[in-house]
Amino acid sequence: MTFLSPLFIVALLSLIAYLTSVNNEKVRTISVLDESGILSETLISSDQILYESLNGMDLEDAKTTSNSNKAYGLLHVPDLALEDVSEKIKFYSKESPSLSLISSLESKIEKRIGELKLKKMGVDLSKISASKTYVNINQEDFEGVKTSKAGSFLKLIFGAAAGYLLFMFIIIYGNLIMRSVIEEKSSRIIEVIISSVKPIQLMLGKIFGTSLAGITQFAIWVILIAILSFAASNFFGIDLSANPQQEMMTAAVSDVNANSELQALIAELHSLPLINLIVAFVLFFVGGYLLYSSLYAAIGAAVDNETDTQQFLMPVVILLVVGFYVGFFTALEDPHGTISVVFSYIPFTSPIVMLIRIPFGVPIWEQILSLSVLIFSFLVTVWIAAKIYRVGILMHGKKPSYKDLIKWLKY
Repeated sequence: MTFLSPLFIVALLSLIAYLTSVNNEKVRTISVLDESGILSETLISSDQILYESLNGMDLEDAKTTSNSNKAYGLLHVPDLALEDVSEKIKFYSKESPSLSLISSLESKIEKRIGELKLKKMGVDLSKISASKTYVNINQEDFEGVKTSKAGSFLKLIFGAAAGYLLFMFIIIYGNLIMRSVIEEKSSRIIEVIISSVKPIQLMLGKIFGTSLAGITQFAIWVILIAILSFAASNFFGIDLSANPQQEMMTAAVSDVNANSELQALIAELHSLPLINLIVAFVLFFVGGYLLYSSLYAAIGAAVDNETDTQQFLMPVVILLVVGFYVGFFTALEDPHGTISVVFSYIPFTSPIVMLIRIPFGVPIWEQILSLSVLIFSFLVTVWIAAKIYRVGILMHGKKPSYKDLIKWLKY
């Protein structure tokens, strides 16, 4: 699966990209029955949408014609006053129309009705257009270092990607450790192994071994996906990079001259503290994973099958999800807010939250303090997990409770 999974992922992405391109190339014909006359020169045909006028027909004939011509739908604008027409416009179609199409039509019609109302009130539209001003706020800190929307976007991307990657890595490989311990315990292999090695050594060996295997597998995935994506793009003409993120990037750099967008992004990338980001990513990534993996190993040792893990997994998953939500819904929006700072020092949430905050500028002493708390918490957690592991790994036939776990800690 190490080599087949990247192939499957690229094949799936290629299929989605291909189907999307095929769907975008399809031309949709929309019949228009404009009894009010307000849409003249408003709906202009494009490569994807062709507007067909049915003016002069009554509604029923227009429906029949539209259906017989296999049009995508019929847009009907009744002959009413401007103040009343907005609530009476209808779109008839055989199937449910796409939300993007309806939103586009609503936007165009709203703009047109607004212009007609202003004309009716004697307002000069050219003066309104001339009065429109687009403001671009230049960003700069108190030391005179300039930043931009592109820079903020890059920080957001790095923080979000790092936090999400750690979240998924913990879930995938934490569960892998837990299932591995349960399997060894169920097959009684562990009773042979435990005779020649200490329980804590066995637990740490399993944690570090699975971690290295996971990192190796992840590195192979990244390399293979990059190679296969390049091959798919060049040999099959499928653009895997065509996605909504491109629109976000365009919006993020809209304040930069069109001819220097790439240079601006590169300049912002160079201005990021890359060494700090990479070192912090590795340390918090490893620290967070080891912290949670020790809990997964202890849970695996305490039970006989995966069904019994639910009561112990729930608190662990809740802590992980809290870190994820605080990171993505608070730290990304306000990386220096009180909530973000507090959760940066709580060991079970700090790996994700701090990884998201660091690109936005976190003092080194805060990073060191948070990492120190994380390492200390890992050592304490390993000590607790080892006690549970030592007793639980040899326990069979009984479904443990939290009371039993507390009792095992006293042995």
